[in-house]
Amino acid sequence: MAALSAFAAQPVTIKDVRLWAGPDGTRLVFDLSAPVEHSLFTLDNPDRIVVDIPAASLQSERVLPEGQGFVKQLRAGAQANGDLRVVVDLTAPAEPKTFAVGPQESYGHRLVLDLTPSKGAAAAAPAPLSVVKAAADLHGRDIVVAIDAGHGGVDPGSIGKRGTYEKHLTLAIARRLKDRIDKEPGMRAVLTRDNDTFVELRDRIRRARRQQADMFVSIHADSYTNRSVAGSSVYVLSARGASDESARWLADRENAADLIGGVTLDDKDSVLASVLLDLSQSASMSASIDAAELVMQELYSIGNITNRGVKHAGFLVLKSPDIPSLLVETGFISNPAEESRLLDAKHQQKLAEAIHKGVRAYFYRNPPPGTIIAELRAKQSSPTVVASSADTEKAAGTAH
Repeated sequence: MAALSAFAAQPVTIKDVRLWAGPDGTRLVFDLSAPVEHSLFTLDNPDRIVVDIPAASLQSERVLPEGQGFVKQLRAGAQANGDLRVVVDLTAPAEPKTFAVGPQESYGHRLVLDLTPSKGAAAAAPAPLSVVKAAADLHGRDIVVAIDAGHGGVDPGSIGKRGTYEKHLTLAIARRLKDRIDKEPGMRAVLTRDNDTFVELRDRIRRARRQQADMFVSIHADSYTNRSVAGSSVYVLSARGASDESARWLADRENAADLIGGVTLDDKDSVLASVLLDLSQSASMSASIDAAELVMQELYSIGNITNRGVKHAGFLVLKSPDIPSLLVETGFISNPAEESRLLDAKHQQKLAEAIHKGVRAYFYRNPPPGTIIAELRAKQSSPTVVASSADTEKAAGTAH
């Protein structure tokens, strides 16, 4: 405890305070000169959150940003015991969560404060219930592709030799991919983030599921110590990753009340729930592999891939149990030549086109029931068309 007290008493400077507001919450990031201990409590009438940081000081009053999202305004002042007290005045009741982040790339020590809607507020104004996908209800609907731009906000991802942040490249390619998919009849795309915002990995999956996505595509740029390594790769969930996620879902009662492939698990016994989850997850993994292989073929066709085999990993964003999911490493940002290509708008467009073609090919081979593309496929293979062709052949035979 003495060592902890000595550590906590070390002077620390808050060099900057950054603020982002998104549809699901607000994030405050304190950039620090050293790691800190802190305490937090909430007050109401009016709603506010108080953060006390021992032996801390602001580098300048100007580091406090203007309010947005849940943050009405920020105030800070020194306490008699030497602590710095930061008061976050809220626009509405919010649940606070704090965690520390160590140095990474160009960032130093950080203290992160996340604000999400309070449970009381959610109870007073419940969110709309999710709608189960059903062909009868969704007749003629678009296929929905969730596009996930990797990293963002306080997480820059890998950084190239020229100082390029992966988070900026992934968002640029994701936006191009969305534009291309939105032009495809019967398909539309949604982004898990559309700006430089940090989104937690599981929240990316939740956002895709709220949009009832038919596929999840995560966009990244690879990095390696050997700067000569280049080329794209495509990942799907590994068997070990699927097993771990299956156990987590069955153990989490909040998940049990959710929908897996249109089926709720909360009224099923543990054995049946496990079987249903395994069936859904197996189907999702099989579809993921099929889609990944088609995307890889398209990337290979533009000369942007060195290894044509689909790779397997336990990436968290691939772990949705009922949405086919793949992660595309568009290239190695650590390779200076490839970093330049990734920055080129024409190359970004080529990547977007290749991924789109692979995803499109998958859905034309496997159209979900009730979608526009399923109807188009049904018309192309209509029995009336086949019968007409057979009658024509029969008539031709009789004529002979």
